[in-house]
Amino acid sequence: MERLNDKVVIITGAAMGQGFEEALLFSTEGAKIVATDIVEEGLSKLKKKIEERGGEILTVVHDVSSEEDWKKVLKKTLDKFQKLDVLVNNAGIGSRNNVENETLDEWERVQKVNSRGTFLGMKYAAPEMRRNGGGSIINLSSVYGMIGVEGYAAYHASKGAVRVLTKSAAMEFAKSYIRVNSIHPGIIETPMTEDLFADDQTVEWLQSITPWPTTGRPLDVAYGALYLASDESTFVTGSELVIDGGWTAH
Repeated sequence: MERLNDKVVIITGAAMGQGFEEALLFSTEGAKIVATDIVEEGLSKLKKKIEERGGEILTVVHDVSSEEDWKKVLKKTLDKFQKLDVLVNNAGIGSRNNVENETLDEWERVQKVNSRGTFLGMKYAAPEMRRNGGGSIINLSSVYGMIGVEGYAAYHASKGAVRVLTKSAAMEFAKSYIRVNSIHPGIIETPMTEDLFADDQTVEWLQSITPWPTTGRPLDVAYGALYLASDESTFVTGSELVIDGGWTAH
């Protein structure tokens, strides 16, 4: 308990799935949470849960692809909590089209949220962390940022960008004691993937490529993020934490 005691944490995409579980877990470990998303209903549900447990939370409706929205989030964070220790760039969207079938509009929509959103988060969080003496930035990539499968062209490109951008930022911010790491989940049971798990053929395929006998849960990813957010990982930067049940091990 209290692995994040008194740390101020921004978590994007916190209205559901991985971001929701990260916010709950981090709050349990003593963090003050700034939860952002475009889905107000999910943020309200999260706020109620955390406050019922005695935690502190600020919720902000936030489009991660908007520079002005990022400025707003940082201002509200500092106005309420006076500092920033951790940023979890969790917000993301998917697309399952291959290269020939993908439209330019859909391609750009995915890049705006997944790669531009991550870039903007780091751009505006880093100066505040530097003023605070350091911090931790955790960027959610994917195994699809490391390996290729047919389809998912825009998603692959966006998550590959997050992977290498993380390493560049880790080099840039190291002297300021700001750690930057990426997490690479396999296919996790979240609202974004619920239709995949409802399809028997897809489930059979997942079981064939994943050695671990159970599927991944949002909490599995949240615990990985907790380690990277905590002071237990003070010598870890520019790294890739793969949470995929062994998928990429073969």
